[in-house]
Order: sequence, then structure tokens, then C-alpha cells
Amino acid sequence: MLVAGIDVGAATAKTVIFNESGICSYAIMPTGFDVVEVSREVMESALERCGSAMKNLGFIISTGYARNAIPFANKAVTEILCHARGAHFLMPEVRTVIDIGGQDSKVIRVSETGDVLDFVMNDKCAAGTGRFFEVMAGVLQLNIGEMGPISLKSEKPSRISSTCTVFAETEMVSLRARGERRKDILAGIHKAAASRIVSMGRGVGFRKEVMLSGGVSKNRGIKKFLEEKIGMGIIIPEEPQIVGALGAALLAEVELSKG
Repeated sequence: MLVAGIDVGAATAKTVIFNESGICSYAIMPTGFDVVEVSREVMESALERCGSAMKNLGFIISTGYARNAIPFANKAVTEILCHARGAHFLMPEVRTVIDIGGQDSKVIRVSETGDVLDFVMNDKCAAGTGRFFEVMAGVLQLNIGEMGPISLKSEKPSRISSTCTVFAETEMVSLRARGERRKDILAGIHKAAASRIVSMGRGVGFRKEVMLSGGVSKNRGIKKFLEEKIGMGIIIPEEPQIVGALGAALLAEVELSKG
């Protein structure tokens, strides 16, 4: 029998369908306004790809900021635990997970069994999150997907002193007016965001292996500057946005096995 994990975050909704052979399918959609509607849509999309239907799901666990709003979930679990389990499944050697989502960021220390040893989470400020990069892309009139590749071309990142989205935007406008190159401004943005995340996670610590998850991890610029700040390489899974939903599905499998 199939199980499912559904992770409804501020920016995207993700579902993973899991069976005895592993991941059967997954789906990702923008969250939009109606979290209940998108949760149904993303679940149906993943089930269709797996050639199955809702009636064949033995257990469903929800996670993410809207986890308690999913009417068809059997249980809601914190995203901290789900990200730890998902990362451990993908790579058992992982001991630190850095998750950067649309509106928050987390650093999670993971045990050799996939349990959470410690964590820190920033959900009060958009600094370094997907929303932060969206605003910065708008100021520089770029597609958000262009930011990372352009930032990697810089040899002299601009100095961005603030990671507050509002103040950083003002700094960018000033830097642009002074004639600083776009690639240097972008590198400065990524460096500032990485500094904020590393500072936040310093109490938890960064231990090998380190995995980066969440939508922002698709930005290779943030990976580069995070690696420089923590002094070690970072692993990015093939689809970094589904780590939390995968962990929820794994926990659903455990619940189903309890009978």
C-alpha cells in the first residue's frame, strides 16, 4: 500500500508518494492563496504520475507552515523532523541540513539515525530566503534564475551591509547609481545572505556532510558562498524541494507499519 507526504510551504506545495520500492512519484506546485485546494491538486498530480488514486493511500502525513490545514492528512508533523528524515534517506552520511525556503530558513543537525539533534529556524525575517532573492531580482530587472550564474562571474563582490530585505534593496539602488557592476552587486547579495544563514546556524554547528535543500538551493550562487563561509562542500540532492515531503512520507510509512 502507498503512503504520502505533503509539504505545503509559503511558496510551494510538494507531495511525495512512497511505496515498498521507494519514491513512486512526486509533484511540486506554487502554493497560491488556497492551501486546501493546492494540497488536493498537488496530491492528485503525484498520484496520477504514480498511476494510483487517493483511496490507495494507507497513511498521509502533512508538514510545512500549512500542515494543520490539510483536511485529508492523517497526521501533521513539524518540518524540522521531516527534513532530517528526508535528508537521511537520500544520504545517510548527512549531519547538517540547511533548508532555505520561500519565507524561512533552517539549520538542522542530524544524527546517524536521521533524528534531530538540534536546530535553529528564522521565520520572522525574509533575509536570505526565496522572497529576499525575488525582491533583489526585481530591483536589478533579472529573472530569478539568472542571479546565481551571474554572481559566479564576479571577482569583487560589492559590500552589502544589511540583510534586511528593505534595507538591502536600498543599498542595491545606491550601488547601481554609483556604477558598480551588476555581477558584483549580485555576488554581494549572495555573500550577505550566506553570512546571515551561517551566523544563524553557528550555535547548531556545521558538521559534514552538509546538505542544502529548499527552492533557493537551485541557486548555485548561494551554494558557493555558503561553502566559502563554512569551509566545506555542500551536497544538493537531485530535487532539493521535496526533502521535507519525502521525510513526511517516510514517517507515514512508519505510522502505517504500526497497524
